[in-house]
Formats: sequence, C-alpha cells, structure tokens
Amino acid sequence: MHENAVFRDLVSILGEAHVARNVPMKAYTSIRTGGPARFFAEPDTIEKVLELLQYLRDKSITHYIMGNGTNLLFPDSGYDGVVIRIGNKISRITLEGNQITAQAGASLAAVSARAMEASLEGLEFASGIPGTIGGAVAMNAGAYGGEMSQVVKETLCVDEQGKLLRLKDQEHGFGYRKSRIQTDVLVVLETTMVLRPGEQMEIRNRMADFNSRRREKQPLNLPSAGSVFKRPEGFYAGQLIQECGLKGHTIGGAQVSDKHCGFIVNLGNATSQDVLDLIKLVRKTVYEKTGVLLEPEVRIIGGDL
Repeated sequence: MHENAVFRDLVSILGEAHVARNVPMKAYTSIRTGGPARFFAEPDTIEKVLELLQYLRDKSITHYIMGNGTNLLFPDSGYDGVVIRIGNKISRITLEGNQITAQAGASLAAVSARAMEASLEGLEFASGIPGTIGGAVAMNAGAYGGEMSQVVKETLCVDEQGKLLRLKDQEHGFGYRKSRIQTDVLVVLETTMVLRPGEQMEIRNRMADFNSRRREKQPLNLPSAGSVFKRPEGFYAGQLIQECGLKGHTIGGAQVSDKHCGFIVNLGNATSQDVLDLIKLVRKTVYEKTGVLLEPEVRIIGGDL
C-alpha cells in the first residue's frame, strides 16, 4: 500500500495530532538511540487502539507496540512500519476500595504514588521503575523483593486476532520477567491490582528508601535501558560482568556502567549498534570465563543476538 494512503488512513482513525512520520526512536527510548519509525502513532483511547490494530491486521502492516521505551533498542536504520506508543494519553488510574485499576500507559511511578496517597501498600517496589503498567505486567517487572505477579488480579488484553481477553490470577502465567502476555503476544489495555491497607507514612518511607538505594547504586544520570540482562539463577549479572573485568568497558559511545555493571549507558553519542556490540561482547566474555550465558532483558527490535 502507498505510504501516503497509509498515513491518511492512520489520521482518519486517530486524528492528525496523534500520527507522525519519520520519528526518530532515540527521542522515545530511555537509552536515546534508534533511527526513524516510518509512522508513529499515539492513540488516546483504548477503543482507538483496537480500531488501529484491526486496520493494521487487515492491511498486513508491520507494527510494534511500546510503552515508555525504557527497555527497548531500535535499530539505527529505524523501523519500517508503525510504532504505536501506549503512554500518557492512555493512563487513567481509578481506585475502588483496596483495588487500583490502571490503563496500560500509566507510569508505574504514578500508580504507586496513587496507591501511597490512598494508604495502600504492595506497590512500593515499583515506585522507581521507569516504565508503564502495560510493560510491567507483560514482563512481570520487579525490584527489591516485589514483583507485579504479587499484586495483579485481572488484566484486559487484546490478542493478535483482535479478540479481547480478561486474564485472571493464575491465567497470567507469571514467571521471572515473563508472563503469558509475552508468550501469547497479547497487548495489555488495563490491569487491576489488589493491594493492602497500610500506614501512609510507612509506605512513603519504604518508597523513599527504595528510591534512594536506586539512586545510590544505579547510573540514573546517563541514558540507559535499565538492567540489560536477566538475573541468572544463582548469580547476579552485574557481579559476573564486573568479575570478568568489563567495568567501564566502552564500544563507541556505549559503556558498561562503572557504577553498576548490569547497566549499559549512553555516554552521549552511542548508536544502537554500539550498544548491541557491547551486549554481544559482555555475553561472550562472561560465558567464556564463567560458563554462564546471560539472557538479555532489554528488547532488541528487528534483530537478536
């Protein structure tokens, strides 16, 4: 289909303010790398997400759905298709008793702050994780002993055929940094979490403690995609990388952080290829020296290792 026709169709579905062409993905990823997406779409309602996905399926147009871009690596050549961002335009948060329901684009920080304001505990671990609820549920995000599987009760998703599904409790298939949402290629639209009544000041203090530990240990002053590797069983990725002498190792503008070796940071002019080459080097070195094969947590779009 002709590019101009696709653009017109996208505008007719979403409105002119919600579609753009040739948008550099470095502007929408936390590591600040990646070339232009041919089309960039930001729906502002769940209904429009469903209509857009139906159109893209009908026309067999390549697309990728992202949240805040906190663990994504787009190629330097860009993305030849439609990137759909489910972010702050679809981010409503509602409370009912000790349950909190959040649309997929709501940030974890906003949801955990809302829980704290309502004196509900259970989401403190998430307050410093820089992603959206949709991404967090899909990858069962966690930190400081907490993870989404402990609080998520029900999630509204859409599958590749456009069918709406409501996953309840065990149906999420949660595991370490994974869920059925990933394996079945579902798109999260909103999720409901069950929390516990608590003391607001204690909740606030726990959040402040976690966030100060995060600031102390992680390289938050430089662009990164968060923890690059999943934690291997019985080990810590950052510790293995450091023990292999890779702390501060640089390829182009990408560096194994000298503050926390589990992070690769952008020193200012890194390309996605620099980051990818460094990931490959780290994996190869750690495997050769320790026999542990590190699995990436960062999503590599349009390629793999």
